[in-house]
Amino acid sequence: MQSLDHTAVHFRDVHFSDDGLHILKNITGSFPEGKITTLVGPSGAGKSTLFKLCNGLRSPDSGEIFIHGKRIQDYEPVELRRTVGIALQTATMIDGTVQKNLELPLELQGKTLEKKRANELLHLVGLGEEFLDRDAKDLSGGQKQKLSIARTLVNQPQVLLLDEITSSLDRVSQQEVEDLIKRINRKYETTMIWITHNLEQALTIGDYTWVMMEGEVVETGTSDLLENPKNERVRKFVKGEFE
Repeated sequence: MQSLDHTAVHFRDVHFSDDGLHILKNITGSFPEGKITTLVGPSGAGKSTLFKLCNGLRSPDSGEIFIHGKRIQDYEPVELRRTVGIALQTATMIDGTVQKNLELPLELQGKTLEKKRANELLHLVGLGEEFLDRDAKDLSGGQKQKLSIARTLVNQPQVLLLDEITSSLDRVSQQEVEDLIKRINRKYETTMIWITHNLEQALTIGDYTWVMMEGEVVETGTSDLLENPKNERVRKFVKGEFE
């Protein structure tokens, strides 16, 4: 078995099927610790399913997944959710204030969030403490996404899964969230795995990139692989010719 030093998440010979459909096929590879890895590929390539395996929402049919060198099934569910956080395309808010939304992860554990910590998180994501008592439903799309990320950071995850988090945002909000993710990555050395359909974003934000097609990992490497892919299918995908 290869060394898992400096590896946040490692897949080894992972297969996953659902309703008889083989969705992930022989996934093997590592996501480096403390880096941003972008995950690209056509719709239906299996990217979101791979995320569900990373945080234990689904279990593989075969193969093994390691989080910081520890088999994923050896984590307690609560410990795994704290270690691997996720932010989704739709930043779902519960009814109530920004503070109530921020408190949710700890409330589920029977704990409380100190106001000082809440304000620190808001400042980190570019929202001032004046937002704390605002109704979350009144926030803009970009503000909701920032709050969603802040809420995910309450548990101080070591790995953060980002699923199309800027795809519904305007260009200015997208830039703000991209800058935020880079800032969190630098400040906390959080490992980021980011699904995006925006190849320019994948190239400029990612340290590394995985290209997935039809349930397989077709090419991996530093993100500049998107400028000159070795694989013919990836070349067609980058040019917009893949069907």
